[in-house]
Amino acid sequence: MLKFDSVTLRRGPRVLFADADFSLFRGEKVGITGENGSGKSSLLALVRGELHPDSGHFTCPTNLAIAYVAQELEASDIQAIEFVLDGDAQLRQLEARIAAAEVAGHGTKLADLHAQYAAVGGYDARARAAQLLHGLGFASADETRAVRDFSGGWRVRLNVARALMCRSDLLLLDEPTNHLDLDAIVWLESWLRNYSGTLLLIAHDREFLDRVVDRIVNIEQQQATTYAGNYTAFETARAAQLAQQATMHARQQREIAHMEAFVARFRASATKARQAQSRIKALERMQRIAPAHVDSPFEFSFAQPPKLPRPLLAIESQSAGYGERTLLRDVNLNIYPGDRISLLGRNGAGKSTLIKLLAHALPAQGGRRDDARDLSIGYFAQHQLEQLDPQASSCLHLQRLAQSLGQRPTDQEQRDYLAGFGFRGDRVFEAVAPFSGGEKARLALALVAYSKPNLLLLDEPTNHLDLEMRQALAMALQEYAGAVVMVSHDRHLLASVTDRFLLVAGGRVQDFDGDLDDYARWLTQSDSPSAVPAPRDSAQQRRRDSAEQRKAQAPLRARVTACEKRLQELAQLAATLDAQLAEPELYAHGARAKLLELTTQRAQVKQDTHDSETAWLEASEALENAQQAT
Repeated sequence: MLKFDSVTLRRGPRVLFADADFSLFRGEKVGITGENGSGKSSLLALVRGELHPDSGHFTCPTNLAIAYVAQELEASDIQAIEFVLDGDAQLRQLEARIAAAEVAGHGTKLADLHAQYAAVGGYDARARAAQLLHGLGFASADETRAVRDFSGGWRVRLNVARALMCRSDLLLLDEPTNHLDLDAIVWLESWLRNYSGTLLLIAHDREFLDRVVDRIVNIEQQQATTYAGNYTAFETARAAQLAQQATMHARQQREIAHMEAFVARFRASATKARQAQSRIKALERMQRIAPAHVDSPFEFSFAQPPKLPRPLLAIESQSAGYGERTLLRDVNLNIYPGDRISLLGRNGAGKSTLIKLLAHALPAQGGRRDDARDLSIGYFAQHQLEQLDPQASSCLHLQRLAQSLGQRPTDQEQRDYLAGFGFRGDRVFEAVAPFSGGEKARLALALVAYSKPNLLLLDEPTNHLDLEMRQALAMALQEYAGAVVMVSHDRHLLASVTDRFLLVAGGRVQDFDGDLDDYARWLTQSDSPSAVPAPRDSAQQRRRDSAEQRKAQAPLRARVTACEKRLQELAQLAATLDAQLAEPELYAHGARAKLLELTTQRAQVKQDTHDSETAWLEASEALENAQQAT
């Protein structure tokens, strides 16, 4: 259906991907992955015909009906449901022809057109459009509201509904889950699984990809590579490839080092000159194998809070709302260090309202609240990106925050901190204005984490973040010593971090004694938005047990990490000493003392490496035994 034949695509002088050779077939559901800026959206633009290959050939059927979600939606007075119906071009064309035939009085033609209208489902089209709107979180009253009345995020949902309404052979979706709540994501997931056409999907939600796609196109290091299966299958295959690549790279580096040492020692030797020149040519011909980067390019952690009072926060019988409208009633909640609480609930139920109440961003309507004296809150709000100064750099943002906290970090300390969030080199001095949504989200998250809070309140922190950054966030939250209260539509993040779910429904906040699959079933089966599923004691107990196990294993994980860090330091020191020992002048007359010193140091490094490896093996075995015992 879609054929890429040695396709190379550039953005300005930069190559996005080169010599792409693959075909996508009718009915396939394909996920497109890769880091931000790798060329995923450009690939969709190529399929739409908005871009053309810089070299090679891309072909697709000329009569292909393509639907895609527009990035922008202008404000207009058209009703939401009419806007969605406009997505079915064939339906609208028939309606226009019927209207013209009625004016002309062509009875026979009119009867034929009505038959065609019925055949394409014209008489239930409005019901289908309403179903799409409802599935994406719109209320019945929203159907007749003007497009201009909706905020940016809701306009994105309207664009999604319009694309789904299209009678398409090929559906292109670029981050459709960014502005959707969990209930809307579950609905969209089901809709896409039943879609009969070909789907090209860009998403940073691994659970969504796992449940929808059956093939992956991964864009990495200017190459587009296809993998069979869902995202988890792709990750497994890619990890195996990178492990093999890492082995090959290490082997090749040893070979290169040996050859370069030979050249350095004997280049000036008359008897060895020809062999040295041969090795120089071999080095020039050798295709260097790139080092494998199996782990995320982002590596950060939430610093240890200075103090961890117990409890951090206690709320008793508090209510919250806006103006005279009360959205939440009689909220009772105690939060302790180590808590991992995630909020579930339908769109508009009050999840963000509860986060605002906890963050002191919304006054309580009665009730009692006790904050610990040393409570320090880090609040990531949905509108956090809008509060960034577009003219300031990431470094300047951090400097301002540090000054407000009475701190004076050095330039290197600031750059090291920002590097963990993906801002490196001169990028830290560039204005925020042209940053992508993902880059702004990373900066906002870095600013929230910098103050070392002991309570993190996160309202949709993964919007705009790519898969690598989401994984880094999940790992950082798992090791964080403070408490977390979170709203997120990323099910992988929720499942890997959460120990306790709270369901916000019908104005109440209650424990949800189930997992995310139970919640998905509740969404589809519950007729009443306030209904709460039957409790499952075992699910909550499993989460509590998991939290206790993680705490008990933390010292062992810390030992393993310390040993790995020490081994890396020793490996770097060994490489430095080996390079010095390979210097020809070290073996000249008069350098014996220096040679003896370096040889002694190298022997000590070898012994230290052996001791560290033994300690690492013991710690790893202890951790593995602890994990198996649980």
